[in-house]
Amino acid sequence: MTIRIVVNGEPHAAPEGQTILGLLRELEIDPARVAVELDRRIVKRAEWEDTALASGSRLEIVRFVGGG
Repeated sequence: MTIRIVVNGEPHAAPEGQTILGLLRELEIDPARVAVELDRRIVKRAEWEDTALASGSRLEIVRFVGGG
């Protein structure tokens, strides 16, 4: 079954049971270079593998950018 979520303000379909870490891999985002907010709460990196997304979940994925 597919669920509907919102990622950085854009609608997105994900398989039921998808985790934050699984979503990052699907989107080809390096987990070491981002922070994730789920439903207005920052999720600790250690919880990403076990945090399943639900229909209607809203995620903000913030990428760290280096520079000088």
